[in-house]
Amino acid sequence: MKLLLAKQVLDVPAGVTVEVKGRRVRVKGPRGTLSRDFKHTALDMFLKTEDGKTKFIVESHFTKRKQLASLRTIKSHVQNLVLGVTKGFQYKMRLVYAHFPINVNLEEKGTVVEIRNFLGEKRVRIVKMLPGVTCARSEGVKDELVMVGNDKDSVSRSCALINQSCSLTGRLDLRKFLDGVYISETGVLGQE
Repeated sequence: MKLLLAKQVLDVPAGVTVEVKGRRVRVKGPRGTLSRDFKHTALDMFLKTEDGKTKFIVESHFTKRKQLASLRTIKSHVQNLVLGVTKGFQYKMRLVYAHFPINVNLEEKGTVVEIRNFLGEKRVRIVKMLPGVTCARSEGVKDELVMVGNDKDSVSRSCALINQSCSLTGRLDLRKFLDGVYISETGVLGQE
């Protein structure tokens, strides 16, 4: 069944400006600027101002089920952009080991992570953070890394790169060898 008109509305908070041009969304806020391209979708995106409040609206005409699902997805992506330029995102990762302690060095102001002594191996694993993401050691907790950035996708993908660099897939029994670097906590920056 087709819907004649389906839409999702996102209220833009004060202090944040959103620009929409040709299905490219650009969000400016106190922490910086983020942009995202939605050219692959067949949806209408525009801004509407009512009573001094700006609203970001995503619409689709004669919508089937797949397009209806993509409406909410795009609204959530823009919501993450707005949250990123106002507060920022923080992911925490824990170093887990049974016998050989994993050593981590942070190079180039936290943009490069070097993982040493994983399962006693001599090989050094080097992981470069995606642009806009910095890594730091946790102040109070031993063997914990903190990733901070404005773009949620970049922060989570950087964590995934670190996690995958220590994967044991196909080599050892995963039920027995649980060593690695795992995400322990995700959230908004400054939220405890």
